[in-house]
Amino acid sequence: MPHGADMDRTEDWERMRREHLVDADARPASSARGVHHIALLSTDVERTVRFYQDLLGFPLTELFENRDYQGSTHFFFDIGNGNALAFFDFPGLDLGTYAEVLGGLHHLAISMDRDRWEEIRERLIAAGIELHLEGGTSMYFLGPDNERLELISDPLGEMYGETVL
Repeated sequence: MPHGADMDRTEDWERMRREHLVDADARPASSARGVHHIALLSTDVERTVRFYQDLLGFPLTELFENRDYQGSTHFFFDIGNGNALAFFDFPGLDLGTYAEVLGGLHHLAISMDRDRWEEIRERLIAAGIELHLEGGTSMYFLGPDNERLELISDPLGEMYGETVL
């Protein structure tokens, strides 16, 4: 079966656009208000706080016991525009190694102003974090629990000069 560079899906994409994509002026409003939070797992709460708050500049906003698992911490970071990035730890619970599955999280992309993007890029480099830069607007790297992150300097609702929202 062809894949990657051996595959041309142009006709599929055009067909799906014709069948499913509604012009912006005719598109109904979303039933959602926005992302309340995205929840990821942490193996070390303080390490996670140092990474996201001290290195990336996302303020810690709350920390309390997870209602679903006694002794588990549920904590939140402000990622702008009323959106939160949340984490759980599960001390004493052997979750085993994470295996990516179809439908699993590939990466989390967070938008930031270009000047902040440059500042954080320099911080990550100084901290020895391996970066993959793409297209001059995206940097990809791993968080403290190997979660894949992207910081993108494109404005919200845009990607690589295209309006996506």
